[in-house]
Amino acid sequence: MKKHVLALLLVLSMVVLAACGEEKAAGEEVYTLKVGSALAETDPIYQGLVEFKENVAEKTDGKVEIEIFGNGSLGDDKDILEQAKVGTNVAVLVDAGRLAEMVPDIGILSAPYIVDNYAEANKVVQSDLFKGWEEELAQNHNLQVLSFNWYQGDRHLLTNEKIEKPSDLKGLKLRTPGAAVWTETITAMGASPAGMAFSEVYPGIQQGVIDGAEAQHPATYGANLHEVVKYITKTSHFQLLTGVVAGADWMADLPKEYQEIVYEEALKAGEDASNKTVGMLSDFEQKMIDAGVEVNEVDIEPFKEATSVVYEKFDGYEDLRDEVNKILGK
Repeated sequence: MKKHVLALLLVLSMVVLAACGEEKAAGEEVYTLKVGSALAETDPIYQGLVEFKENVAEKTDGKVEIEIFGNGSLGDDKDILEQAKVGTNVAVLVDAGRLAEMVPDIGILSAPYIVDNYAEANKVVQSDLFKGWEEELAQNHNLQVLSFNWYQGDRHLLTNEKIEKPSDLKGLKLRTPGAAVWTETITAMGASPAGMAFSEVYPGIQQGVIDGAEAQHPATYGANLHEVVKYITKTSHFQLLTGVVAGADWMADLPKEYQEIVYEEALKAGEDASNKTVGMLSDFEQKMIDAGVEVNEVDIEPFKEATSVVYEKFDGYEDLRDEVNKILGK
C-alpha cells in the first residue's frame, strides 16, 4: 500500500510539474498583431500607432508586438477585416462607414455634419449607444474594437475647379471611400462619387480618371495631393473619427493582463494622436498653401442643407441623429 501511495504521489508531482512547465511556456509566447492603415508616416495618427506599438511592447516586456503597415501596404480595409474575422492576427484603422456594412447603425458616425469637432465625436464613442454597437460587432461578426477615438480631422473638397456652392460640383467625379453613407453624401452635394484605393488618388487626378477627391488635411498632405489640385474647399462635411479593430477571437486568446494593456494603450495613444492632429491641422494647411494650393473658405450652410437628405436614405438614421444630439446636449 505504501508503495502504491508513493507511486501515486510521484505521478501527481509529475502532472503538477508538467502543468507548471506548460504555464511557463505559455508565458514565454510572443503575440504579434499586424495593424494596417492607408496613412503615411507623416500623419499624426500614424505616429500615434507607433506610440501604441512602443507602449504595448514596454508594458508587456515585448510579449505583444504591434507591427504597423502604412500606405495601404497590408491591403484593403475590407480584406483585413475579413481576415480578422477568421482569427488572423491582423487589425485595421477603419472608419464607421466601413463597419456599417455589418452594423448599419454605427454608420451614423460617418454621416455628414453629424458632429462639429473631435470633442463631440469622442463624446459619442464613449457613450452607451456606441458600446452597444461594439458588442454587436464582437458577438455577431467576431470583430473587436480596441479603441475608437482616433480623430483624423475634418474632410474637405480637393479639386482643380473653384467650388463655392454645391451646384459647382455638378459633373465632377470625386473619389470617396466606398461606404454607402460616404457615396450618398457626395452624390447629395452634386458630384459623382468614385471609389478607389487612396493610394490611387494621386495618379487618378493626374491622369484625369477622376476630377478630385475629398480628404482631411494630414492625409491630403501625406499623399501629396496638393501637388495635383489647385483648390481645397473647406466644407468640413465629415469629421473623420476612426478606430483600431482586430479579431475578437485573437483578442480573447491573449492572456487577460495583455488584453487590458492593449485596450488601455490603444485608448491612450488614440487620444494623444487625436489631440496632436487637432493641433497640426493649421500647420498642414499652411504647408499646402505655401506649395501653391488655394484654400477656399466657404459658407457651409448650403452644403449642410444639400446633404440633409442623406439621413432619409438610411433606415433609422433620422432617429439616430436625434439620439446623437441628445448625447451632445443639442
